[in-house]
Amino acid sequence: MAKLWGGRFQKGTDRLVEEFHSSLSFDQRLYKYDIAGSIAHARMLGKTGIITAEESQSIVVGLEELLFEIESGRTELSPDAEDIHSCLEQLLIAKVGEVGKKLHTARSRNDQVALDIRMYLKDEISQLIVLLRGLQVSLLNLAEKNIETMMPGYTHLQRAQPVTLAHHLLAYYHMFRRDEDRLADCRRRVDVMPLGAGALAGTTFPLDRGYVAEQLGFSAITGNSLDAVSDRDFAVEFAAAASLIMVHLSRFCEEIILWSTAEFDFIELDDSYSTGSSMMPQKKNPDVAELIRGKSGRVFGDLQTLLTMLKGLPLAYNKDMQEDKEALFDAVDTVKKCLVVFKPMLETMRIKKENMDSATIGGFTNATDLADYLVSKGLSFREAHEVVGKVVLYCLESGKSLEQLSLKEYKTFSLLAGEDIYEAISISHCVKARQVPGGPAPDEVMEVIARARQRLAG
Repeated sequence: MAKLWGGRFQKGTDRLVEEFHSSLSFDQRLYKYDIAGSIAHARMLGKTGIITAEESQSIVVGLEELLFEIESGRTELSPDAEDIHSCLEQLLIAKVGEVGKKLHTARSRNDQVALDIRMYLKDEISQLIVLLRGLQVSLLNLAEKNIETMMPGYTHLQRAQPVTLAHHLLAYYHMFRRDEDRLADCRRRVDVMPLGAGALAGTTFPLDRGYVAEQLGFSAITGNSLDAVSDRDFAVEFAAAASLIMVHLSRFCEEIILWSTAEFDFIELDDSYSTGSSMMPQKKNPDVAELIRGKSGRVFGDLQTLLTMLKGLPLAYNKDMQEDKEALFDAVDTVKKCLVVFKPMLETMRIKKENMDSATIGGFTNATDLADYLVSKGLSFREAHEVVGKVVLYCLESGKSLEQLSLKEYKTFSLLAGEDIYEAISISHCVKARQVPGGPAPDEVMEVIARARQRLAG
């Protein structure tokens, strides 16, 4: 296939270089954005008189036909093309003739590539936000069913204080809400139209960049031609936001994996989201959760790829920047696949409420409440902390829980203990008493769920 830039060269490109240089194998997914951008550019060229209205219309019709033919399978992309941009231009020229060669007037592949990536990423961010919002709804639904389901809260993976499963799930709701906010904020910086920057210094032709931006649905145009073609901050920013989504999914998956063990036995994953062992017939493995946890590393690597690719580049465009696409595409694909499979895995798991409740009773999760009880009777918290520490040591040595101690035993540690001590350290009271905004008390949790549903419905 003839090169768009071949006029200056006396020798053809070596086949090894052709293969090494080509990006069509991965950037072909940009074809519809490239065609949309070209249609907008052609219309602008006709509107401004840079080419005639007839020429503009001929190019636009040719591009529209080309898009239909590609999507219907009537036209195949040439595997010998250097990239999707040159491939589509050559196909257009073959379709409409010499007039097709006028499409690239006042345009470089540099600003063309930047445009395509931004259009692609705007769409993908919108799709990811939909997936994140769907996951948030699933979390709210599951939380609403488990407002009274007690479970231990953990620090250092040690039982710490009692909470509810609903409160635990809402922690992830807030993580994914922040992820949604980050993506929406990132999209603002993606939503800037670079076409018209040319190779690096704009063009002498009287372009109407605002008209192109309006046609393509951009809210702004770039303010510096050098920056327009060399900027991939938006891709890095997206990869960082994607990495945090994967962090949150991975943390959640780690808990699901732990909860599904015989040691925890808090949940059972549905058979349709589990696998078995080829050797051990009793096994039911949380492979989906493990795979999501493992795939987080891919997205972190994509972020590192983009940062490393950019860090030493002088202005403006450099061929290194071709490496942005595979990393960006992989980050998009990986996060999307993980969100798609995680949601039904979560929705179909069986929650073993009795086991969660039993685990809450063990481990002295109400020890802090015992200290708070003594504080309410007049003891300083530091003194109460020491007293309760001694009570816990006594329980460990005697094989008892805090609930099993007699009032007489309690009074050996503090004369402030009264009959009301048992109500103060009951698990349900420990949770219900935590009415602080953002706390685990059922009333507060229901209020959080109501506000969250209102936000998602808005």
